[in-house]
Order: sequence, then C-alpha cells, then structure tokens
Amino acid sequence: MTTGKIHQSALVLIAIILAVAALSIASSVFAPVAFALFIIALVWPLQKALQGFLPKLLALAISVIVMVVVFFAFGSMIVWAFGRVGRWIVSDAARFQAFYDQITLWLEGHGVAVAGAWSENFNVSWILRTAQTITGRLNTTMSFWLVVLVYVILGLLEVDDFGQKLRSMRNREVSNVLLVGSTQTASKIRRYMLVRTAMSVITGLLVFAFAKVVGLQLAEEWGFIAFSLNYIPFLGPLVATVFPTLFAMAHFESWQAVFAVFACLNLIQFVVGSYIEPRVAGNALSVSPAVVLFSVFFWSYLWGIFGAFIGVPITIALLTFCAQHPASLWLAELLGSPEKDKRPAVESSAIRT
Repeated sequence: MTTGKIHQSALVLIAIILAVAALSIASSVFAPVAFALFIIALVWPLQKALQGFLPKLLALAISVIVMVVVFFAFGSMIVWAFGRVGRWIVSDAARFQAFYDQITLWLEGHGVAVAGAWSENFNVSWILRTAQTITGRLNTTMSFWLVVLVYVILGLLEVDDFGQKLRSMRNREVSNVLLVGSTQTASKIRRYMLVRTAMSVITGLLVFAFAKVVGLQLAEEWGFIAFSLNYIPFLGPLVATVFPTLFAMAHFESWQAVFAVFACLNLIQFVVGSYIEPRVAGNALSVSPAVVLFSVFFWSYLWGIFGAFIGVPITIALLTFCAQHPASLWLAELLGSPEKDKRPAVESSAIRT
C-alpha cells in the first residue's frame, strides 16, 4: 500500500470518527432533522395527492393533522398498555413480593447474596432519582416532537422546490445521484414501514391470542406492547418477550408453564421475524441481520430510543445512496440488496416521491 493510499485511508477514518462524534454531541440538532426527514418520506404521498385538488397550505394542514392524530393515538395506546401493566403490578404487589422472596431464598441458599446488594442500590434516593430522570425524559421528548413537527411542516413545504433545485444543478452527476437516491430512499422507507406495520400487527395478534389461550392476565395489553415494540428490530421483540415471561413467573404455579410461555413467545417472534417478514419484504429491503443489529445498537447509543427506532431506515437510506455511484456501489453490494439498485442514476430526471 502506497503512502498516498495510507494517508487517504487515515483521512477517511478520521472523518468518520469526527462525523460520529458530531452526531452524538449535537444529537439535539441532528436527531430531530433525521426523524423529520423520515416522517416527510412517509407523509409526502398524502401531501402530494391532496395538492392535486386542494391549495398547498390546506393540503399541508390536512397532512399535518393526520400525522398528529396518528402519533397521538399511537402514543396514547402505548401509555395505556404500559400504564395498565404498571397498575396491575402495583395492585398485585404481594404476589410479586412473595415471588421475589422465593428467588432471594433460593439464590442465598446457593451462596448468592441478593438482599444486601438490593438495599445498597435500590432505596428511596434511587426511586427519587429515577422519578426525576423519567420526568426529565418526558420533557425532553415533548421538546423533541415539537422541533420535529416544525421541521416536518417546513420540509413538506420545500419538497417541490428542493426537487427543482436538484434538477437545475450544474453538476449533472451529483444531481442525478441525489434525485434517484432520494426517490428510492423514500420509496424503500415507505415499504419498510408498511412491512414493519403488517408484521407488528401479526405479532400483536398472535401474542394476544396466545395470552388469551394460556390464561395470562392483560392479554390485550401484551398484544399491543408486542405490536409497538416490534417496530424496533431485535431489541423490541426481546423486551416484548421478557416482560410477559417475568409477569407469568408470579402468576403460574410451575416453572414448566413459565418456560412454555417464554418458548411460545419466542417462537412467535421467530416465525414472524425470520420466516414471514423476509418473504413479504422481498429482496428490496434485504439487509444483513448483523447490519440491522449494529444499526439498532449504534443509533440507539447515539440518539437513545429514537435512534433505535430510526436506525434501520437510516441504514437503508445510506445503502441506497451508496448504490447510486460506482465508487460506493461495493458497500451496497456487500451490506444490502444491490440488484434492485443497479439502475444508473442518469435514468431519472425528476423526484417521483
């Protein structure tokens, strides 16, 4: 390897490190922008259809109202499901305390001291700090969504003008790469969310039906929790499996029943995620499972729960843009599904979002 190539590789590595650091440090700036672009990709078809027979501002108002109603309904259902589970746990605290005592005695009988560690780490001060943290997170979340809403409104107003600017660029190669990349990215994100929603509905219904059949309390809530958490690959289904299993530990008499609940919930997640979803999504959205897992952890590390939710769409967007240029096509071929992206960028001259 020549000295020039070594220097070039070093510069690329330094640039990547600086970009990651900037994304982390300035998350309050970049995260709302990324989430707003994600929402614009989903809402723009509705906005464009309404603009065909309504004034632009009226179409924008209807699109924003629809978006707010959907998000409010989804958020309200999440609060309802988790709130019901929380209230049930509080009202049934005696049974959970008895289960905790049994576990503690069993662990201490095998040389594992739990009571001391629990009293040292979980006390009134810890509860107060946790409550303050949750309150702060709620305030931050409200601020985040307000900023996202402003970006979405401004972005929806600028989509047509931005397309015209791209088409009028003097550098035709860059123009075509951005045009085709934007078009394909928006289309893939919409398809990803459509597939993800369908799989989440199937998962939620199966978990609900299973909970009803085995007599697990709060079947409706567990079904909706499984539905909502399924939007976060890997981590969401894991949490949606662990929570009902822990709940079942305090309500079933035998460990065999608890194990059966855990096994069946994992079977549902496996069948939907590994068998049904790939066949519904097809090759257009195929991304290496390792890349998906890395995306979830990487973006959740940078931006928290919002990063976990939007990590895979960001990866899909990056791979789609990489597929538009010969110099970066290898990355899309290695990590994505390049056969759908091998069309040259020059074949498109307008954003068809």
